[in-house]
Amino acid sequence: QVQLVESGGGLVQAGGSLRLSCAASGRTFSHYAMGWFRQAPGKEREFVAAINWSGGATYYRDSVKGRFTISRDNAKNTVHLQMNSLKPEDTAVYYCAQCYYSGTSSHDYEYDYWGQGTQVTVSS
Repeated sequence: QVQLVESGGGLVQAGGSLRLSCAASGRTFSHYAMGWFRQAPGKEREFVAAINWSGGATYYRDSVKGRFTISRDNAKNTVHLQMNSLKPEDTAVYYCAQCYYSGTSSHDYEYDYWGQGTQVTVSS
């Protein structure tokens, strides 16, 4: 049984930073791509960032490029999302997800395991 546990969310002022972490267990972490998605109140879930199995390839939604960085540590079975220059529109519940294959994907239907989510709130 795969488990994904996010941490690191919280309340921050606009322009501030947060670092989200996701600890994975249950299958060989280094075989699978990982992603971060978010869902704001009243909106559909959207892709944020993805990283391939080795960490050698990453992919971001346009609105976070240059501000967010996804990384992974295969020795520790963790994936991180460093979020800088946060904006109020980044406010959402952020979810860690594990893809069912090794390459990056922005499609939520290609992720078969999800964490419980962590709240990020950016005040103006």
